[in-house]
Amino acid sequence: MFDIDNWTEIFNSIKQNKLRTFLTGFSISWGIFMFIILMSVSSGARTGLATVFEKRSSNIIQIQGHYTSIPFEGFPDNRKINFNKKDFDNLNNRFPEKEFISAMIPVDVKMNYNNFNTYGRCVGIYPEYNNIKGIKIVDKQGRLINDLDMKEKRKVAIINKRLKEVLYQHDNPIGKRILFNDLTFTVIGVYTENSIIDTEKAYIPFSTAQLLFYGGWGFKSLALTVNELNTIQKNNAFNNRMVENLAILHRFDSDDKVAINLLNQMKTYLQTIGIFNAILIFIWVIGAGTLFAGMIGVSNIMLITVRERTREFGIRKAIGAKPYSILQGIILESVCITSAFGYLGLFAGICTSNLFRIYLDKNPDVKEFAIFENPSTDISIAIIAMLVLIVVGTLAGYFPARQAVKIMPVVAMREE
Repeated sequence: MFDIDNWTEIFNSIKQNKLRTFLTGFSISWGIFMFIILMSVSSGARTGLATVFEKRSSNIIQIQGHYTSIPFEGFPDNRKINFNKKDFDNLNNRFPEKEFISAMIPVDVKMNYNNFNTYGRCVGIYPEYNNIKGIKIVDKQGRLINDLDMKEKRKVAIINKRLKEVLYQHDNPIGKRILFNDLTFTVIGVYTENSIIDTEKAYIPFSTAQLLFYGGWGFKSLALTVNELNTIQKNNAFNNRMVENLAILHRFDSDDKVAINLLNQMKTYLQTIGIFNAILIFIWVIGAGTLFAGMIGVSNIMLITVRERTREFGIRKAIGAKPYSILQGIILESVCITSAFGYLGLFAGICTSNLFRIYLDKNPDVKEFAIFENPSTDISIAIIAMLVLIVVGTLAGYFPARQAVKIMPVVAMREE
């Protein structure tokens, strides 16, 4: 029940100790403010990071042959590991975690159309690579590379939006020719893909690239997507199995760390998310420490208040005041100080994080550079923070209140 006398007493007590109350309350307010800001920045960075990995297709594993660094079974070191059809069939058939797989032949070429020239990358791929990289046709402009293109070794290409803008300007490139190192191809599509890199690029059938750029045999690298590798331990085990399998095929030491260049993006993603989870735990620890320090500060204020009002409490008890009324008044004062300053810091933190989000939305270049996306505080965290503030305020006032209740009226009368 609302008691105007209790609240008048609380406000009078706060008024008599304005500076002390403000300094202690400010520490609580500042701690909550920094906690909300750190949570918002962490949330924005985590979301931005997840978006970056989504654009890069986080479940991709890329494998490329390199040079051996350890002699093995009579073979010297510095031996080049070249991939061939056996490697493709081996990985395609012996690894059930595999979803899609494609051999690749990347070549840096000069690209030409009429009087426009540029330099970019031309990559020979299997049609399955469309699923690996999320390659899609833009606005129904043509089609993707298919199995018939592979079978007939057609000289066709799909180009990205960047290459279209550079070479064809506002023209429709579908059906027009394009030269890669003076070799003529026909453009059959304009695509987008899951990638954070926006440079001039084109894809052609793997069989055509192998014939024209790789002597008709072998290939440079492999890419595959995998399922169910949702822990770092599973990814490490999968990587080891692949390297051991390739080591048997190519006769090199499976402990040779440089013979095969293996990039497991899912493992990198899980490691990065693990780092962010550790940062999040650290932020919670900072927040808890700040609240605990604030609780100690408020508790000290209330102890001083009890000390200064010892005579008052003694007189009140002598004339019949119940211990509960004294206990209630002190705890309410503590909760009032803690909650008021805490909610002020909470409000300031949420407003600041929203202003930061609006700034990023209006400045996409800064947003992309900072890898932030939608930095904000979850409403559940705000609710938890408010409840914690009430609990902290109650605890901060409880112990001084107990001391006030224990004051004997006779002893209190002697206090000056």
